[in-house]
Amino acid sequence: MADIDQASVIPNETSPPALEGLNATDPNVTEAVNATVAKFVATPEGTALAYGSLVFMALLPIFFGALRSVSCGKSKNSSDMPETITGRDAARFPIIASCTLFGLYLFFKIFSQEYINLLLSMYFFVLGILALSHTMSPFMNRIFPANIPIKQYQLLFTQGSGEAKEEIVNYEFDTKDLICLVISTVVGVWYILKKHWIANNLFGLAFALNGVELLHLNNVSTGCILLGGLFVYDVFWVFGTNVMVTVAKSFEAPIKLVFPQDLLEKGLGASQFAMLGLGDIVIPGIFIALLLRFDVSLKKETRTYFYTSFLAYIFGLGMTIWVMHTFKHAQPALLYLVPACIGFPVVVALLKGELTEMFSYESSEEVLPHTPRLTHYPTVSGSPASLANSMQSSSSPRRRRNNPPL
Repeated sequence: MADIDQASVIPNETSPPALEGLNATDPNVTEAVNATVAKFVATPEGTALAYGSLVFMALLPIFFGALRSVSCGKSKNSSDMPETITGRDAARFPIIASCTLFGLYLFFKIFSQEYINLLLSMYFFVLGILALSHTMSPFMNRIFPANIPIKQYQLLFTQGSGEAKEEIVNYEFDTKDLICLVISTVVGVWYILKKHWIANNLFGLAFALNGVELLHLNNVSTGCILLGGLFVYDVFWVFGTNVMVTVAKSFEAPIKLVFPQDLLEKGLGASQFAMLGLGDIVIPGIFIALLLRFDVSLKKETRTYFYTSFLAYIFGLGMTIWVMHTFKHAQPALLYLVPACIGFPVVVALLKGELTEMFSYESSEEVLPHTPRLTHYPTVSGSPASLANSMQSSSSPRRRRNNPPL
């Protein structure tokens, strides 16, 4: 999950064409160019395609990330275990996110946007490769030819000597992981060199899926605290200030999904984008994944709460797009997603008489029965998934696993 919640759906991200052969100091020419840029109006077909694609892309990491969250806690490697968000973490997160968002806003106002984005691009280049590799790993396990031998590799960095020797990086991987890393690196180089929207979306989808899979709410109450706090955060920063929209349009990193509204006219070289922040996917997504684990704990054939919350997410995101398109203003998506994703499952639980069971369910008891408490930042050990998880943990608010101390 990205460090900040780009939690708004924004209609257009315009990139004016180069003024080659024009006298930019001529007021008449400048006004004509500005009028040309400002007059862009997406066709109904282009708008429908863009928003429909954003909704479809948003659903993919939520659905598959939730399914993978059920099994990821059963990993025998403790480094691959998910991070559990407690009530205290949930209460702090909107404050930390606000400070991070406003800090980025000040950085973009004070320093050169070009150099900030260059630094961030290199950081997300590394993190994106690892996240995409982790995302591809299950698919590679299924399609990897059985007649090709699988070799094991290890990358080890230590500090000190003798009894004082300490492992800094202990990175184990095999042939399949290596192929995933190579493919992910190709996508990363494409993103760094071209900043193409398809490469951006590949990384963005990988970040979102990893977030939904590896970030676990410990119970429904914590989920309500987190979603409620970010509901206020989202509304304030979108409606109360121009900070959210400014950062979203200035921040050139794969922490938002984009889709061109002029794709039908310009093809893959289109430049007028609708965008959806990863926070609008990951935050509701980890709550939906929690409800899927609750469904599993009930040991019933149906997945009532998962499908209810999943349909609620579609409804809330559809409402966001409709309101934004009607009023022509960026919308805080969590304003519509939070009431839908919490309200719909609660109503179903009331009707089924399972509200008490829902709020008493503890995810950590089901998924993390033997995981030691996280008292310090772990060393990097294990598969590409563990390395990506460790890097993400070091750049996000401190999260404790809710387990009894050893």
